[in-house]
Amino acid sequence: MSELKGKIDFTLFISATNANPNGDPLNGNRPRISLDGYGEISDVCIKRKIRNRLQDMGEKIFVQSDDRSDDTYTSLKDRADSCTELKEQMGNKKNANREACAAIACKEWLDVRAFGQVFAFKGIPVSFGVRGPVSIHQAVSLSPIDIVSMQITKSVNSESGKESKASDTMGTKHRVGFAVYKVMGSVNVQLAEKTGFSQEDAEKLKEALKTLFENDASSARPEGSMEVCKMYWWQHDEKTPAVSSGKIQRGFSKNPENDRPRTFEDYKISWHVDGCKEPEVFDFV
Repeated sequence: MSELKGKIDFTLFISATNANPNGDPLNGNRPRISLDGYGEISDVCIKRKIRNRLQDMGEKIFVQSDDRSDDTYTSLKDRADSCTELKEQMGNKKNANREACAAIACKEWLDVRAFGQVFAFKGIPVSFGVRGPVSIHQAVSLSPIDIVSMQITKSVNSESGKESKASDTMGTKHRVGFAVYKVMGSVNVQLAEKTGFSQEDAEKLKEALKTLFENDASSARPEGSMEVCKMYWWQHDEKTPAVSSGKIQRGFSKNPENDRPRTFEDYKISWHVDGCKEPEVFDFV
């Protein structure tokens, strides 16, 4: 595999229509919202979706969700032990080599060499961490969001003889009527050289981002309610470009045409930064 050509920056604009993009378990699973009313999606949530897409593409993923596991392992330790070379290296008390362990893990799993991972398991004499080159910001909506809540009921009892809960037990579902979120990220060349994250891996990441919500439907996010609307991808020629990631991300103009946007087209999004390489732009709407 070829080395990464240069630093990468990327930006996605994703829409949510009558969906819960990322529920907050500490707030009744309501959509995440900042103190000033803007919607949020955690970076962990976005990385989970990227891992799922890479897994769908046939890549070996270390941190798999239980409901999407494609092997027989039920824990990260079991999955780590399945790599014989890594297990032998981690279990070597006398000649423990953390760098060798990290190299093995990065070679074995794409998400480890992309996002990094901490390998610290009970009963293993060697623990180590990998710092990944791909960083993802938490997503923030372009405008303040409105959260809609609705009561739901059960039509039947789960078990016979259970008198404590009637068939009309109440519950609550929450959703965002409409919002557009901005997702930002980058790939650091210096860290990519350490983990072995290649140009081919970067292309796989790009494809995963394009289809971020494929096979991601649930009762909180019905099919078609979440979609990637537009994506910007900067492939720089240098390891450290003259224009910083912060300046690139500040170069966006995001002006809504009305006070209550209801479609992605209600936003007029444009980008320009003097002296910066032009991005690849992908329109999906």
